[in-house]
Amino acid sequence: MKRSQEYYDDFSRSYEKQRSEGYHFLIDELEVEIAATYLDGARVLEIGCGTGLILERLRKRAAFACGFDLSPKMVQKARDRGLNVVLGNVLNIPFADNCFDLVCSYKVLAHVPEIGRAITEIARVTKPGGRMVLEFYNPYSLRYLAKRIAGPRPIGEGRTEAEVYTRWDAPQVIPRLLPPAIEVEAFYGVRVITPFAAVFEIPFLARALSAIERKAVASPLRYFGGFLVTVLKKRT
Repeated sequence: MKRSQEYYDDFSRSYEKQRSEGYHFLIDELEVEIAATYLDGARVLEIGCGTGLILERLRKRAAFACGFDLSPKMVQKARDRGLNVVLGNVLNIPFADNCFDLVCSYKVLAHVPEIGRAITEIARVTKPGGRMVLEFYNPYSLRYLAKRIAGPRPIGEGRTEAEVYTRWDAPQVIPRLLPPAIEVEAFYGVRVITPFAAVFEIPFLARALSAIERKAVASPLRYFGGFLVTVLKKRT
């Protein structure tokens, strides 16, 4: 855990680079749109909120929104945005049972070896009848193929993605990771046809891909999304 904390502390320096437009902006926007169905009037928690880019969007429609992250430097940047965030990790969530109507997690569970324990913790803080919008990395995707070919990319001076554990969970595997009383309600695919992020630097390709990616989120192609966003429900 300490190694991951140091990794994300370093990553905090460049985390928001190029996230206000193009590829990263589109990914964040699609992820928020999936959660939007459950936002109105909800108490919302974001796990691994980073610098607060997504949490800031969730807060606009939620009755209450907060988050946590294991990186002190990420947390400080989120607090500088005026967001309600604390230090914490997904294996020991710093909130009481049955607190939230909606719990969101993006690009976090793919870096947790003890994923079953993590999902159990997420379910614990979710109210009965509430939803969890959890993102997994999908091995049945162009993103997985691109990562295999390109190898770990640098995230800062002297650091690469290879320093943090990463897992890939196929759609049929995800139900087997869930604790009792949690069921899959829906799957959505983000980054379905984009081969690599750099293509968004070409304006006409960026426009075309953005339009197609929006249509693909809930299409039959969603099961090939590089980011497999799974809506779970906690039974009452």
